[in-house]
Amino acid sequence: MARIELNSITKAWGDVVAVEPTDLTIDDGEFVAILGPSGCGKSTTLFMLAGIYAPTGGEMTFDGHLVNEVEAKDRNVGIVFQSYALYPHMTVRDNIGFPLKFKDMPKDRAAALVEETARLVQVEELLDRRPSQLSGGQQQRVALARALVKTPQLLLLDEPLSNLDATLRLSMRTEIRALQQRTAITTILVTHDQIEATTMADRIICMSKGRVEQIGTPEDLYRRPDSLFVAAFIGAPPINLLPGRAAGGGLTVGQTRLALTGEAAGQTEGDAVLGLRPEHLIFAESGIPGRIDGIEPMGREVLYRIDTPLGELRVLEGSAVPSHGVGAAVHLRFSADDSLVFDAASERRIAEVCAHAPAGHDSMEQRQHA
Repeated sequence: MARIELNSITKAWGDVVAVEPTDLTIDDGEFVAILGPSGCGKSTTLFMLAGIYAPTGGEMTFDGHLVNEVEAKDRNVGIVFQSYALYPHMTVRDNIGFPLKFKDMPKDRAAALVEETARLVQVEELLDRRPSQLSGGQQQRVALARALVKTPQLLLLDEPLSNLDATLRLSMRTEIRALQQRTAITTILVTHDQIEATTMADRIICMSKGRVEQIGTPEDLYRRPDSLFVAAFIGAPPINLLPGRAAGGGLTVGQTRLALTGEAAGQTEGDAVLGLRPEHLIFAESGIPGRIDGIEPMGREVLYRIDTPLGELRVLEGSAVPSHGVGAAVHLRFSADDSLVFDAASERRIAEVCAHAPAGHDSMEQRQHA
């Protein structure tokens, strides 16, 4: 296994910068996801790790050894592509064993490794079939076995589940995570799917426009996003983002003034954005007034659209049956711990707000402007 370090790594094609200078450390045996939309630089970063692309600048080390000029075949890296890239004329046995052809290994040892790896990913009964005779999930397992058979020091997964149906994606997420934990191989998953990243990875590297926006645990990115981009990209349904104005220790959004909290609250001035996740807003006897404009049943949950003095808010209720109807007058509350305030210019998180005062604490304000 390997400890991976990127020191000011960058990649550009002429004047087009795909990855801005990036510093990153991935510990031995860690499972990390690089998450972001198309064109953010995540696959380019993965291809530099694999040796498919050479970095334009910076240094890349595996266990302290510089690998910038090391060819892909000499890096001992396993990679699973989105398309699986299985050889159609070969059997499953030959596909899995293909990487071993380039190693100085006795044939009986190679055959035993193929059998062992096939059992690991549960395709041992498919070894004599060809890829055209396999389902999507079976092809995925074969591609994973081919990447694992040579015991790589680094496993790279490039959107490996995007071609599978929803049910199979769910089971494969669990299987890949369990497999990584058993083998303890340093693993990097590239994906645009936040559910894949948050359910599979120890840490997430969130990228946008060629730069790293934030690195942290799934909980860090969900509860403490550093930027507006991360707040909007993580979470479903998406976060409510409401423009406002910060001044004098408070935040004015629409017709409502809310008290700012946190270390930077008193120094926060200027245009700001309030972020409230739909699942953190709850119906209450008092609080922010509103009227329900629309209801979307979502199976075990209900999503409401509510017109409030702050603007339109999406509210997610954990129930299969709506507790309120369209047109109903309601009040909403939320915890300061669940609120987010961003500076509009820099788009960085700066504070939290108080939606209401706990019993006996009148210093936290919420008032409607006349």
